[in-house]
Amino acid sequence: MTTGLPFDDLRQLLSEMPGPDAQAIAQTRARDAILTKPPGALGELEKIAEHIAAWQHHYPPRVDRTVVAVFAGNHGVVAQGVAAYPQAVTAQMVANFQSGGAAVNQICKAFDLGLKVFELALEQPTKDITVEAALNEKDCAATMAYGMEAIAGGCDLLCIGEMGIGNTTIAASIAAGLFGGKGQDWVGPGTGVDAEGLQRKAAAVDKAIALHHAHLADPLEVLRRLGGRELAAMAGAILGARMQNVPVIVDGYVATAAAAVLYKANASALDHCLFGHCSAEPAHKRLLEMLGKKPLLDLGMRLGEASGAALAAGIVKAAVACHNGMATFEGAGVSNKD
Repeated sequence: MTTGLPFDDLRQLLSEMPGPDAQAIAQTRARDAILTKPPGALGELEKIAEHIAAWQHHYPPRVDRTVVAVFAGNHGVVAQGVAAYPQAVTAQMVANFQSGGAAVNQICKAFDLGLKVFELALEQPTKDITVEAALNEKDCAATMAYGMEAIAGGCDLLCIGEMGIGNTTIAASIAAGLFGGKGQDWVGPGTGVDAEGLQRKAAAVDKAIALHHAHLADPLEVLRRLGGRELAAMAGAILGARMQNVPVIVDGYVATAAAAVLYKANASALDHCLFGHCSAEPAHKRLLEMLGKKPLLDLGMRLGEASGAALAAGIVKAAVACHNGMATFEGAGVSNKD
């Protein structure tokens, strides 16, 4: 992809996405039927192994090169008093990721996952969405194209997440722009705002929706007007992974909001995605329901930084290991049912 990809080209990509590989699905089901277990005994793990093979267009499925991509951006809407922490924390946390001190670093080590961190012009926050569009079309499209580079160098599974002070307000704005409702329907405590902060978040969302309402029929316009660089990059990463036959695990509320933009543009755009967890941010469950997605985990997490997606990657690795490594009835000398 080239930088500065216009929205017309993105729309073309969204209309040309590859589907699942029927042969890989058939091969997965055939082997699953002869493994040393009762049919369906591994439950969702069996479906996960099939999902990975189907969207990798490869049998057997493999998860030897998992990449966890964390995208970091800053937001002009912070000027509306919507965040509990100063904007400088975004860059400070990026440094923490890079030095290995964050939760996601420990989860990646536990499951042998690669970690990439992408800084997105932290010194230049997006515009305040209550006053003007967050990004112009060129910058939004270029950032999506940049997100597609998350899989550069190759990987067989991509986990996406984010870091950005103020970005739960942005996620709420995108959700409201795509699916309707008021700010209070979509905002939550985020990193810990008090009741007054929550009211400011809801007011900011309502003000932004009122300002941009005439343009919100187009999901890409929702992204550029109400979004942020890390959300645009995550949307690009999901789309780029689809075009390269790489399954994706989506993290929490903010990452799901980015994914929802693609869903509204093409309802099949997220078929290659698993959703790692349902976060404690109240509206995340509602947004997942809007997308028709069931999360793999529900542990009350609300950290962001791809922590839930990375944790879910451990389950995916276990599912694929069971499928590939278990003995068959014949190979183990175990009697199958008549």
